Amino acid sequence: GGHLGAADMATDELAQKLQRRLVLEEPEIAAEEGGPGEGTADGPGERPEDPDKPATANADSELSAKLARRQDINEGSARPRRSKVFNPYTEFKEFSRKQVKDMEAMFKLYDSGKDGFIDLMELKRMMEKLGAPQTHLGLKEMIKEVDEDLDAKLNFREFLLIFHKAAAGELEEDSGLMALAKLSEIDVSLEGVKGAKNFFEAKVQALSAGSRFEEEMKAEKDLKKRQEDEMQNRRAAFRELKSAFAN
Repeated sequence: GGHLGAADMATDELAQKLQRRLVLEEPEIAAEEGGPGEGTADGPGERPEDPDKPATANADSELSAKLARRQDINEGSARPRRSKVFNPYTEFKEFSRKQVKDMEAMFKLYDSGKDGFIDLMELKRMMEKLGAPQTHLGLKEMIKEVDEDLDAKLNFREFLLIFHKAAAGELEEDSGLMALAKLSEIDVSLEGVKGAKNFFEAKVQALSAGSRFEEEMKAEKDLKKRQEDEMQNRRAAFRELKSAFAN
């Protein structure tokens, strides 16, 4: 069984290599995540090399840490670290320069505080102006859906994300964000729009959804009123019946 022994040894060796690779990777990942010791004397850059460790092991583990992180980002379990400069044209390739410019103009128009963010109150005003006012809770939900950095307000990138999601059909048909995307004058072809030939029809649909809501409210009120009237009539009839029997 010499054969088997060699195979076992190879497996053992591989297992040890993997084990060692994992051990090497740990500090790198901690540093990747901006853990303590980043860039300080005990940081990964300054570690004395193990004499029995090949110089490439460090580069290897750094690479695999980066790959592991990239995979996490792709799978959505880690957030990509934003580079300081955000370029809408390269990040949102599906939009033309004109569309991005239009979105930027809209963003600036409603960023009345001029701080580069649209906060809850500014979003509230935007939705009122667009003709689709939202409740406080509705506004919070809208922000939450695209608020990647969790600061409870929208930066320009997150604002573009609304249109990105709308165009990709990732928004609920009756959501506040969908209403925003449809009612803005920005012509992005929305897959989520049921059978609308073009953007104009989508806008009409969204507006009619607003009036449909009012219609439904009115219908509901009418129905309640009719039911109450019926109840009163029934009670009156019942009282008459009782008094007839009582005599």
